[in-house]
Amino acid sequence: MTTDEQYMFRCLELAVKGLGRVAPNPMVGAVLVHDNRIIGEGWHQYYGGPHAEVNCIHDAIEKGNELLIPQSTLYVSLEPCAHQGKTPPCDQLIIRHKIPRVVIGCRDPFPEVNGNGIAHLQTAGIEVVEGVLELQSLKINKRFFCFHQKKRPYIFLKWAETADGFMGSGTKERMLISGAATNMLVHQIRSQEAAIMVGSNTVAMDNPQLTNRSGSGAQPVRVIIDRKLNLHRDYHVFDQTVKAIVLNEIRHHQEHHLQLYQLNPELPFIQSVCAALVALRLQSVLIEGGAKLLQLFIDANCWDEAVVIRNNQIYAHQGVRAPVLKNRLPVEQNTIGEDIVSYYTF
Repeated sequence: MTTDEQYMFRCLELAVKGLGRVAPNPMVGAVLVHDNRIIGEGWHQYYGGPHAEVNCIHDAIEKGNELLIPQSTLYVSLEPCAHQGKTPPCDQLIIRHKIPRVVIGCRDPFPEVNGNGIAHLQTAGIEVVEGVLELQSLKINKRFFCFHQKKRPYIFLKWAETADGFMGSGTKERMLISGAATNMLVHQIRSQEAAIMVGSNTVAMDNPQLTNRSGSGAQPVRVIIDRKLNLHRDYHVFDQTVKAIVLNEIRHHQEHHLQLYQLNPELPFIQSVCAALVALRLQSVLIEGGAKLLQLFIDANCWDEAVVIRNNQIYAHQGVRAPVLKNRLPVEQNTIGEDIVSYYTF
């Protein structure tokens, strides 16, 4: 690993501290290095807050290293922003502090930035090195890049199934498949995504809470597919503790923690759902059920990642069949208690 890669690796370690807290902004980490010594570091800590470069430079100043900044290299995992958003542009901050060299993990695909931050730095006479640990830099912001490049949310599928391939009883009697340790994993996954989605049948049959109960991270927005607005308000998903969005075919409406959002009838169903999520600025969604909704996304080839929890000790013999990922092999498998957790990528 080269020296530049070592410091970029540190940027990535810092960046992921913002997981679940900065969306729809990207996770970014930055370090200032003088004479092979880190004199300041920072990361984007929460949406609307100072960017990584700002926190890094402030950290260097607070540590008494202000005079060393014009002699240092700034490492940042994503191209510095070049526009006025909730915070001022970071490229101008770098220029003002006369930092002579900037090393970047990857470019920012956001239209107002894409290449502009780099161009501004170069015009100011700053040496810019691009593409250091680029693949790793792209990977940590897979949700952000998917949203801006594919114009849809990053879609994560998740379900639990029995040894004989069922995920529900088909009645209001809830079928417990995964163990306690695996359930904690599920809550951690929930904390990383902007939204969690289920269909109206899942709400009616299981009355789920759709919350992150891992003790860390943010609460995902609840998204419910209820085309005809048949669900009553007594279910947990409407308890007003977390924002709920109901995608439907009838009307738009907003009240307190509940938003009704009308799907575009001129688009195919999955496309209309994705368009609604983009309009709602939900950068990623965890789809947990039911089986029909999951299979619709699978059949439309509209997903990015999936986790399937299989309990090989439980046989249902009948009920709701689990979705099928045809011709897909897991990229990773872990055993947690009696559960086999398989991870898939599209």
